[in-house]
Amino acid sequence: MSLYIFVIGAALLSVVYALVVVWKIQKSAKPTEKIAEISSAIREGAMAFLKREYRTIGLVAAVIFVLLWLVLGAKVALGFLTGAVLSALAGYIGMVVSTKTNAKVAEASKQSLKKSFGLAFQGGSVTGFFVVGLGLLGVSIFWLLTKDLKALAGLGFGASLISIFARLAGGIYTKAADVGADLVGKVEQGIPEDDPRNPAVIADQVGDNVGDCAGMAADLFETYVVTIAATMILGSLLFAGSSVALVLPLLLSGAGIVSSIAATLFVKLGKKQGIMAALYKGVAAAAVISALLFIPIISKYSQTIGLDFANLYVPSLIGLALAFGLFLITDYYTSKKHKPVQQIAEASQSGHATNVIAGLAIGMQSTYAPVVLISISILVSYWLGGIYGLAVAAVSLLSLTGMIIAMDSYGPITDNAAGILEMAGADAKSRE
Repeated sequence: MSLYIFVIGAALLSVVYALVVVWKIQKSAKPTEKIAEISSAIREGAMAFLKREYRTIGLVAAVIFVLLWLVLGAKVALGFLTGAVLSALAGYIGMVVSTKTNAKVAEASKQSLKKSFGLAFQGGSVTGFFVVGLGLLGVSIFWLLTKDLKALAGLGFGASLISIFARLAGGIYTKAADVGADLVGKVEQGIPEDDPRNPAVIADQVGDNVGDCAGMAADLFETYVVTIAATMILGSLLFAGSSVALVLPLLLSGAGIVSSIAATLFVKLGKKQGIMAALYKGVAAAAVISALLFIPIISKYSQTIGLDFANLYVPSLIGLALAFGLFLITDYYTSKKHKPVQQIAEASQSGHATNVIAGLAIGMQSTYAPVVLISISILVSYWLGGIYGLAVAAVSLLSLTGMIIAMDSYGPITDNAAGILEMAGADAKSRE
C-alpha cells in the first residue's frame, strides 16, 4: 500500500500544481475590452463544438456501456465509463484553459516576449499536468478498488473511444476551418491571414483549440493510460503473483510527473530569447531528472521480479532518449532554420507543382530517421529485458507526457493570441 501512496501523491501533486498555475494565470493583467471580446467569441465557438461533440460521443458511449455491462459485467463497464469520463474531462480542461489563456497572452505580448512566453507555457502546462494527473489517479485508484485486470482494460477502452472522436473530429474541423479561412481571405479577397474582415477567422481560431488542445489532450490521455494499463496487465501475466510488476509502471509514471514539474523551472528565455531552445531545455531537464529518479525505483524492485538492474534501467533510459530524439528529428524537418523547410520554400518559387513534389519528398524522407530510431529502441529494449523491458521503455517514454503536452498546447495558445492581436488591430511588434 505504501507504494500506491507515492503514486497517488504524485498524481495529486500534478493536479494541485495545475490548479496553482490556473490561479497565477487568472491573476495576470486583464486584457483590453476588444481583446476580451474576440477571445470570448473564440471560446463560445469552441465550447459549442465541444458540447455537440460530447453529446454524440455520450450516445455512443451509453450504448457500449450497456453492452459491456450485459456481456462482461459491471466492473468492465464501470472501467469503460471511468476512462471515458476522465478522457472527456481532460479534453474539456484543455479547451477551457486554452481559450482563457489566449487573451492573457495577447495582452502580455504588449509588455515583453518573456512575459507572453511564460504565460503561454503556463497555459500549456495546465493541460499537460491535468492530463497526467487525472490519468495516473484514475488508473491507480481504479486498480486499488477493483483489483481486476479486465476492468483495467475496460478503462483503457473508454479512454480510447473519446480519443478517437476528439482527435479525428477536432482534426477535421481544424483543417477545414483553416483551409476555408485561407481560401476566402487570401485567394478570393486578397486579405491577409487573421484579418478581422474575414468572418471565417473565428472558425479558424476555434479549430486551433478543438483539434490541437482538446483533441490532443484526449489523444495523449488515452496513450498514457493505455500504456500504463497494458504494462500492468503484461506484468501480471509474465510475473504471476508479483505485485511489484504491476506497480512498477505506476511508480515510473509518478516519478515522471515529479520530474516534469521540476523541469518547468528550466523553461525560461535566455538572453538571445530562443523560444524553442527554452522548450527543449525543459524536455531535457525532465528526461535527466527522470533518469535519476528511476535509479532507486528500479534498483529496489528489479530483483523482486527476477531481473537485473540493467535489464530494466537501460530500457527506461532508451525510452527517455527516444522521446528527446524524436523531438530533435521533428524540429529538424519542420523548423525554418534547417535545410528541409528551406528546400521546400525554394521549390515553391517555381510554382505549386514543385511545392507539392518537394513537400511530399521531404515528408517521406522525414519518416526514415524516426523509424530507424524506434526500431533500434525496440530491439535493444527487448534484448535486455524481454517484452516487459520493452513495456518499461514505453512507459518511460510516456512519463514525460506532462511536459510534452505543455509544449504542444503552447502552440495553439500563442497562435490564438497572435490572431486576436491581428483582429484587435495591435501593432506589428506585439504580434511578432
